[in-house]
Amino acid sequence: MVVVKQPPGPKGHFLLGNIPDYRRGQLEFLERCAREYGDIVRLRLGYHRIFLVNHPDAIEEVLVTKSRNFIKHFALRLTPLLLGNGLLLSEGDFYLRQRRMVQPAFNRTRLAAYAAIMVEAAENTLATWWPGETRDMAGEMMRITLEIAARTLFGSEVVQETQEIDVALQFLQESYLARFNSFYPTPIWIPTPANLRMRKATRRLDQIIYRFIDHRRRSGTDRGDLLSMLLHARDEDDGGRMTDRQVRDEAMTLFLAGHETTALTLSWTWYLLATHPEVEERLATEVRIALADRLPTIDDLPHLPYLKWVVQESMRLYPPVYTIGREARAECEVGGYQVPKGTTILMNQWIVHRDRRFFKQPEQFIPERWAGDFALRLPKYAYFPFGGGPRLCPGNLFAMMEAMLILARITQGYRFTLLPGHKVVPWAPLTLRPQGGIPAVVTRRADVLPLAA
Repeated sequence: MVVVKQPPGPKGHFLLGNIPDYRRGQLEFLERCAREYGDIVRLRLGYHRIFLVNHPDAIEEVLVTKSRNFIKHFALRLTPLLLGNGLLLSEGDFYLRQRRMVQPAFNRTRLAAYAAIMVEAAENTLATWWPGETRDMAGEMMRITLEIAARTLFGSEVVQETQEIDVALQFLQESYLARFNSFYPTPIWIPTPANLRMRKATRRLDQIIYRFIDHRRRSGTDRGDLLSMLLHARDEDDGGRMTDRQVRDEAMTLFLAGHETTALTLSWTWYLLATHPEVEERLATEVRIALADRLPTIDDLPHLPYLKWVVQESMRLYPPVYTIGREARAECEVGGYQVPKGTTILMNQWIVHRDRRFFKQPEQFIPERWAGDFALRLPKYAYFPFGGGPRLCPGNLFAMMEAMLILARITQGYRFTLLPGHKVVPWAPLTLRPQGGIPAVVTRRADVLPLAA
């Protein structure tokens, strides 16, 4: 193969590069670049050199076969205050050690224990709904998954402080977004008003988390939640345990990653079901036949294939994590192009998941496409909502179970009609969110039966 030094790409401002176009509409701009310039596109955001990679084979090179040549990209390193050196940001041998210690949290035995919490959290939210009222489905799903994240991570003792944790996390995410959108972000150590506010929010989070860690270390008991697992985990190679700081970093990573992304998956799924009543009716029929008058359990999920297809198709069209970035540690080759050291590789699920080379009628919501061996026939990285390679999301099974159980439970009793006049628009700051929420009218199903636990 002849290696070409530079892929094609749009011209940009002499100083800002492609930042103006990128900020005007990130998804639209990147889609246009893929359409006009092909599978690998050269971009520049300020002084950052970017390659947009849009083909599954090249994506596999970055995430799998040449993964050791890449680290997390510059944007994730803009604010280390929140996640520290947890799984999302750590690299090399330290990352592999932490991954080994965290992975047992998501084995089937523990997942089964979390399932009851997930259904109960959905029940708690349903108890506040009234037929005929309007609810923001995005906000309601955040409410459910926030309770689940708090209880599965910290146990019931944290419920009263869940809202305070969430407010601090949201503020820190907004601060991160402001830094990302800044042409030259101020170094975090400089005591600007914005940096001082970030440090104050981080200190408050740390006070709460370290108090829980200290209390658990003193008691020495395993309560079956993720915090207990982190505190009792031992590295299989050296027998070592995590320090308090490592536990804190992993707890924050799990809390943040496990809360928002699943809520967004559910939010976009309700939007798609509300706009595709024939899919919603088929899903409701499957759930009614499989569950009758019972609450869903983890054992029911294999008997709800259409439910799984609905979630898969929702994540294809509206992947919560809509892009993945890596930075080249050394010069290398990807997709026939020379990648200079320091170049950021962007792999955008929004684009690849809608590529008509791999998906017929790519813009259409068709859960049935996932029937049979469709997933096996796809190029491996034509669909990658949870990333891939050594850094595949360790909580992918947890997230799928959570989404399916909540979707099944709510479908048993309710359906939704979008509020007339409100246009749902995708917004892509850090994750793929519905700008302005998804306001919908709640309707109680006429054929619903009293449910038994």
